[in-house]
Amino acid sequence: MLDKIVAQKREEVEQRKKVAPTTYLQERIARQKPALDLAPALKGDHIRLIAEVKQASPSRGVLSPNFNPTKLARTYAEGGAAAISVLTEANYFMGSNEHLAAIREVVALPLLRKDFIFDPYQVYESRAYGADALLLITAILSQGQLKDLVSLSHSIGLKCLVEVHNGDEVERAVLSEAEIIGINNRDLNTFTVDINTTRRLRPLVPKEKIVVSESGIKSQKDMEKLGKWGVHAVLVGEALVTADNIRAKMKELSS
Repeated sequence: MLDKIVAQKREEVEQRKKVAPTTYLQERIARQKPALDLAPALKGDHIRLIAEVKQASPSRGVLSPNFNPTKLARTYAEGGAAAISVLTEANYFMGSNEHLAAIREVVALPLLRKDFIFDPYQVYESRAYGADALLLITAILSQGQLKDLVSLSHSIGLKCLVEVHNGDEVERAVLSEAEIIGINNRDLNTFTVDINTTRRLRPLVPKEKIVVSESGIKSQKDMEKLGKWGVHAVLVGEALVTADNIRAKMKELSS
């Protein structure tokens, strides 16, 4: 599934380069306000919440039939989220860059673009549409690509959340000089989820790094475990998007 998603994304990126070349993106970037710094937003005396704007997933299909990205983002901001993650992948998650741009207009929190990013073009694209940070998935990048994308992102004001799922990827993420490391509890090859992935990998991450636990976080009990394991922040999508009362769910995860 991961290979399939990335293959389709490569075709999509090549098409977008023709429609909106880098010069167009740079013009958009010039009109953006200075990027917000995601890193300090994720530090504090309790676990910080990155709330995700997400309409669908490959494993569960449509999560929110009445999806309204800006309304959802406002709810997250008013509910106390430290930052907002915006899914922009279209084929499997029903996201778009337009969702990111629209949310940038209505909230003042750091925005993380979550997509399958492997091309420098996508870094400029992220900033052009209002992102303050972007996701880099170690599993789909060579070490050279990872380091170059982190460096390019930093050069235009974007922070990187470098995502890992095993010990080798943790080592590679640390070598990339990323400040923020995300431990994904979901195996992207099988889509199985195990929150204990964070427990196993957290000790491998240097203390000076910011650690975000991703996927499978559903309850206050999960948050208590993650607190004991030394996590700084969590990224939560499905548990919020599918909740009957989003603000109540946010309060549960933040208490």
